[in-house]
Amino acid sequence: MPAVRVDGIEVAYDRVGQGPPLVLAHGATTDARLFRGQAEDLADEFTVVAWDEPGAGRSHDVPLSFTLADYARCLAAVIEDVDLGPAHVLGLSWGGTVVLELYRHHAGLVRTLLLVDTYAGWKGSLPAADVRARVEGAERMLAVPAEVFAPTMPGLFAGQPSAEAVRLLSVMSADTRARSMRTELTVMAEADQRDLLPKIEVPTLLLWGELDARSPVETVARQFLEAVPRATLVVLPGVGHLSNIEAPEPFNRTVREFCRAHS
Repeated sequence: MPAVRVDGIEVAYDRVGQGPPLVLAHGATTDARLFRGQAEDLADEFTVVAWDEPGAGRSHDVPLSFTLADYARCLAAVIEDVDLGPAHVLGLSWGGTVVLELYRHHAGLVRTLLLVDTYAGWKGSLPAADVRARVEGAERMLAVPAEVFAPTMPGLFAGQPSAEAVRLLSVMSADTRARSMRTELTVMAEADQRDLLPKIEVPTLLLWGELDARSPVETVARQFLEAVPRATLVVLPGVGHLSNIEAPEPFNRTVREFCRAHS
């Protein structure tokens, strides 16, 4: 298991394949396992790197004072550790917010951005009432006793997920740490990256599920499309927020074609 240490925090990641680097950043209550289907399919053409963000999976816990820039600095350290030059960097949901912050502070490490069903922070993409509702829902999840803590996010799928998808999400949910989740969601609720979007200079793929209930195409994806100068929007029909799991074949094909065109 490759790992890199940043300010005393060990950050683990998976690495498979050969070719231009493609770095994958997962969303809340998940870890690198979320991208198994992408790693298996895309490793024939790319060096696929999927991290466990600080506080998730095999990586060390984070202090309560951890900031969005701290997450970005840790992701930058992973890309530098892979040592293959600027990477195609994909972020899904909360992971996309981390990836945007990576670009803000470490643009030289980014060849392209792939923003998947994501946000410019909750504050930057959602109405204030929606942010409050999500924070209140998170507080209820975090209030349960430790022995039964297994958080779930509503609205992840448009249809009925496969049994394998349910099992995978259940396993990752059971491994979620309450303190890490609190830090992550506090950062997400306060993040507003609208100022950054017009300054993005690299080719950017916006990859969205048509029926994403958590980050709707017509509001959030369109916000990105209007603000990011070199953005292209691809909408996967009939799928929701976790489009990489619900529609892996068109998802992987779209990612492959975009990265190939810009490698």
